[in-house]
Amino acid sequence: MSEFVICIDSESNPASLIVGKVYRRLTDADAESHHLLRIIDEDTSEPDGYLYPAAQFLPVELPEKAKQVLIAAEN
Repeated sequence: MSEFVICIDSESNPASLIVGKVYRRLTDADAESHHLLRIIDEDTSEPDGYLYPAAQFLPVELPEKAKQVLIAAEN
């Protein structure tokens, strides 16, 4: 799956996720085996991200410059 995903459903977590926003996905094979994704969400105080149902996101491929900007914005 892509390093970045776009949120398509925030109904269960409207304070933490924004529909249409691109988020960075952190690799977590154990979470993915349970249909969960580890996401860096609006609460960037948690560097390990939070787990969300994979069905709330779709993978997106971004140009390298866009990836750099999104990663820099987390810091």
